[in-house]
Amino acid sequence: MRVIATLRKLLADRQAATAVEYGLILSLIFLGMVGAVAALGGGTSGMWTKVDSAASAAMAGD
Repeated sequence: MRVIATLRKLLADRQAATAVEYGLILSLIFLGMVGAVAALGGGTSGMWTKVDSAASAAMAGD
């Protein structure tokens, strides 16, 4: 029963609601950053593969 009472207090408290809102905003920003990194990671992977091939060929003297 203490858990339910604590949850009721948190739901009634405006500061807790503000903290939850900030938490949701931060989670959306984080998800956007993860998506951007994933998109950029796929694009740069091919670039680094080309750099690796060119560097290996240059060191081998081809």
